[in-house]
Amino acid sequence: MLYSNMKNIKPKLIRLFKEGYCTPQIARIAKKIKEASTTIHYNIKRLEEEGAIKAYKAVFDYKKIDEGFCVFVFVKLTAKKGADPDKLLSEFARYEEVESADILAGEWDIILKIRTKDQDEYYKVLKNILALEGVEKTTSFISLKQIKTEFVML
Repeated sequence: MLYSNMKNIKPKLIRLFKEGYCTPQIARIAKKIKEASTTIHYNIKRLEEEGAIKAYKAVFDYKKIDEGFCVFVFVKLTAKKGADPDKLLSEFARYEEVESADILAGEWDIILKIRTKDQDEYYKVLKNILALEGVEKTTSFISLKQIKTEFVML
């Protein structure tokens, strides 16, 4: 195979793509919507400057990058004074495995979307979440199959 001698940097690339190290394909967009590349480029830059576009990222087949175990975790905070949802949300967002973190209105206070290789890796993350001051309890919902993510049909 042609690539057999190439250094495997896939994990590094995946991490960077998740952090937003992607760029729009201007020529492809221009062809799709039948507009000049310069018009596309100008409008994209304007959206970026306005803060409407936060980042560009790749959409993965998570099973192929060892993150096929997906769990939605509802978090209930304690009624104690130290249970600050914003502070806890920031803490949760630091975990590499947390794909999204939202404050809720209703019975639960926070929802997390967590992706790991398997249930053992998920359990390690869950133990860390439960150990945080301000977390009273959690309920986990395992995703059995995903058919759409990031607005892309799988």
